[in-house]
Amino acid sequence: MKKTLLALAVLTAGSANAGINLYDANGVKVDLSGAAEVQYHHSYDKDANGNIRLDDGDLALNATVAISDNLNVVSGTAFKYESSDVTNDELWAGFNGDFGQLTFGRQYLVFDDVGIGMDYEAGIGLSQANKEVLDAATNFDNIAKYTYDNGMFYAGVSHKFDDSDKGAKDNSVTDGRLGFRVAGLDARVYYIDYSNEQIWNLEAEYALDAFVLAASYGQGEVDHFEGKATQLALAGSYTLDKTTFALGYNHITDDIQAHTANKVDFDNVYANVTQQLHSNVKVYAELGWLEANHHDYDYDLNYTAGLEVKF
Repeated sequence: MKKTLLALAVLTAGSANAGINLYDANGVKVDLSGAAEVQYHHSYDKDANGNIRLDDGDLALNATVAISDNLNVVSGTAFKYESSDVTNDELWAGFNGDFGQLTFGRQYLVFDDVGIGMDYEAGIGLSQANKEVLDAATNFDNIAKYTYDNGMFYAGVSHKFDDSDKGAKDNSVTDGRLGFRVAGLDARVYYIDYSNEQIWNLEAEYALDAFVLAASYGQGEVDHFEGKATQLALAGSYTLDKTTFALGYNHITDDIQAHTANKVDFDNVYANVTQQLHSNVKVYAELGWLEANHHDYDYDLNYTAGLEVKF
């Protein structure tokens, strides 16, 4: 997942970008895509050892069937290989056209794309202190999702239907996104109402030649707990030929009275460099630093080196 405000880090979740066209005739188009990403990684945990980590493995098959000039039927299925188990994380079908796209089934909520972080592993988010709250999942079997994008204006809304046991608390989820793009600026706002928590995030990115600057501010609250968690995120990158340098900063203030009676402030800085060896291949290295003003939190240096291949 794009490293998100929830788990927070962000990278885009879901299937990889379509790379191979398997069939395109008679109004039917079928694409296959995939990704493999392997890292040597050491987390912020002082007790952790650096190790080889399977960060991402995806295989996706998407189909589009033209019904008329203004209506297509679309479907997708995707698999994740991030552990020894293979997980089917997408299995959906729906419609698209000038009106946008409407899909139903196993897929990711709109909120899965939240965040402006330019990190691979070293960025943090609202769940850093309260891992039992503000840590909502974004992938479910029973989601209805609508998205619209005309280039300048874009929007999306998704809803996970209640599937709780009879008599149990409603576990439905509703979220949305509203954004616009103009002259290098991309600004949007996200909101999610997830069972017992509510999170919103306002974010913007500005591209100027080889530079990209980004900022966001978000806030989360949890039912039955006093206080709130807020996050300020800043990031920037510079691309020289096929090399991209990125730097980011996160500040979180957490006074949700779930685990501690004291407010905790977190400061996080990360830097990375990425070399694009091919349009489908990149290598990268990253360092991250994290500090909190509370004795319960003590961190080590975060470092990562990785290789990603897509098709």
